[in-house]
Amino acid sequence: MKDRLIPLGEAIAEHVRHGDSLVMGASLEPDIPFAATHEIIRQAKRDLDIVAPISDASSDMMIGAGCVAQITGAWCGNVSGGLGHNYRRAFEHGMPRSIKVNDHSNFSLGMALMAGAHGMPYAAMRSILGSDILRSNPAFRITENPFSAEAEPIVLVPPLIPDVAILSVQRADRYGNSHHWGNCGLMQEAALAAQRVILLADEIVDAAVIASDPGRVLFPGYLVTAVCHVPAACHPSPMTGCWRRDNAFFHDYHRQSRGREDFLAWLDEWVLGVPDHAAYRAKLGQQLDDLRIMGDAPSVAANYAAE
Repeated sequence: MKDRLIPLGEAIAEHVRHGDSLVMGASLEPDIPFAATHEIIRQAKRDLDIVAPISDASSDMMIGAGCVAQITGAWCGNVSGGLGHNYRRAFEHGMPRSIKVNDHSNFSLGMALMAGAHGMPYAAMRSILGSDILRSNPAFRITENPFSAEAEPIVLVPPLIPDVAILSVQRADRYGNSHHWGNCGLMQEAALAAQRVILLADEIVDAAVIASDPGRVLFPGYLVTAVCHVPAACHPSPMTGCWRRDNAFFHDYHRQSRGREDFLAWLDEWVLGVPDHAAYRAKLGQQLDDLRIMGDAPSVAANYAAE
């Protein structure tokens, strides 16, 4: 098996390119790889298309840093505070640059990634019929259901095949096999659809640990391009069994990003002013330690032994 374990900075430098389409997280509110977000900003990646099944403030940070040309998604903001201030400045005022928005609903985005994951030419759905999304995103097509006796309209959603999916997991081995538990959102679809997958693992374990519980494996290790050992990579978002959500940090970001100059000061302090995620964790200090989930709540063991 190929050893895929490399530092986060190297993974971003080598596998995230200017102009790439990029899924960040895909678990909705938990497990957002903010450590990768910060490294993308430090490395000044440009012209990215952020495929955003939520991604919380991650997308807003990259927009404010000038990394983003397009948003493909249903929403861009801060779950704690509302619409992202950087997103709004970019869309309404072209600051720091104009961005294009490829509108989706949460469900249509999931269907598009599912179609990409399974090699489908499109996914058919009904739920956005009658919505303005069909006017704002010309990629969707309205047709008639060929299997209905009546003239029933359906929407054809084109597949999404991102260049890169960056995903946070609780643990992985150095070969790309991983365990994830809790809400996985669209992680599996994103990993199967993407051309390249970068894993940010809270813990690196022996391959035998992953093999002992195949039910927690969402996608095979051979699809993974790089594995990075990055404890608390998801901060300030939560990770089931490992980290609680840092509500205060989210609120502070939303407040400080309200004005352009205040956001740039925040960016200098928390991203550009620290060399890497280890320094970011050190800067958080006790604030991060207080978010660590302690103790054990094991599930009932599953016996996979063969007869």
